[in-house]
Amino acid sequence: MRAGLTRNVTLLGVVSGLTDISSEMLYPIVPVFLTSVLGAPMQVVGVIEGLAEATASFVKILGGRLSDKYGARKPFVVAGYSLSAVSKPLLALATGWQFVLFSRFMDRVGKGLRTSARDAMIAGSVDKAHWGKAFGFHRAMDTLGAALGPLAALALIHFLGAEKPDYRLIFLAAFVPALLGIGVLVYFVKEAAGPRRAPGAPGGAPMSADFKIFMVIYAVFSLGNSSGVFPIMKAKDMGFSLTHVILAYTGYNLVYAALASPAGWISDRLGKIRTMTFGLAVFAAVYLGFALADAPWQIWLLFALYGFYGAFSEGIAKAVVSHLSADENRASAMGYFQGMLGFLTFASSAAAGFLWDRVSPAAPFMAGSLCALLAAAALLLWTRSRKFSF
Repeated sequence: MRAGLTRNVTLLGVVSGLTDISSEMLYPIVPVFLTSVLGAPMQVVGVIEGLAEATASFVKILGGRLSDKYGARKPFVVAGYSLSAVSKPLLALATGWQFVLFSRFMDRVGKGLRTSARDAMIAGSVDKAHWGKAFGFHRAMDTLGAALGPLAALALIHFLGAEKPDYRLIFLAAFVPALLGIGVLVYFVKEAAGPRRAPGAPGGAPMSADFKIFMVIYAVFSLGNSSGVFPIMKAKDMGFSLTHVILAYTGYNLVYAALASPAGWISDRLGKIRTMTFGLAVFAAVYLGFALADAPWQIWLLFALYGFYGAFSEGIAKAVVSHLSADENRASAMGYFQGMLGFLTFASSAAAGFLWDRVSPAAPFMAGSLCALLAAAALLLWTRSRKFSF
């Protein structure tokens, strides 16, 4: 059962878990802080999330290329986690939505700088036969942190006064687990072997045709996969209190965390693309459910089912990218793939905010469900024509 869970994979999971405790303490609170305290409309919430992800996307591409060029992973990972940590307490100074945008920009620069190099480090720290499990374990630890973060925020909210909590103190408290994660990373994670090049040397091998096809298919899905703040705001629109919103979001993350490692193990044996197709089909069903939901119990169920999508898709997609790339261009491939997702998240989040405000709260979910169905069908057709061994 421990095969594939090397020292680096395990410790990078711990680092991501601690960082996500920090980030997810704030994730369900920031949109409420923006709308309730700073008076920003939902369209601004969508634009902030979209711009933040677009920033991360560009830096993921740049960071991946630089990591491959210099054959180093850890320096980019340390710098990225450090920037994200510092951005958390800065939110406490916000007096307008523009400052929230600045803090989110800084956080996403950090995420972009670290992500491609970190994922290449994971792939370089374990045999390819266990890539599904390794990335699944990493997503499980990451998502466990995402489950514990909102619970920590909820405890602070009730301690500070549930009726009118001091959000700024929560922003300051979120800095602590992020700082612990940096300590683990700096002192215990070892640099993984990477392609060594002299400074100024050209980049690695060109991307394969199959990698480009996979990018196009996943882009179709990403066009409808807007920011996760929209399910959160759907719950608020249905009359959920802030406590219930956080608990529903925590339920999603707990399901995700519990299933991510088993889903990765399954993908190593049954096929990663086939497993991903199942995840996209679940996403389509869940988003259709959010569009049609008219009772609070349905929202609780949908958040739990949403966790199945994440477990059977997000980490496994990185394992697929690892198979479709080579050692010398793997960080670049991760950067291109995740950068593309971020740019499309900007577009889909801005569009979702527009649809929410100008059409109906159901419209962004209907669009997301349709895009997921189209991508799942394309993956099935492509897999049958290529007969991949992974």
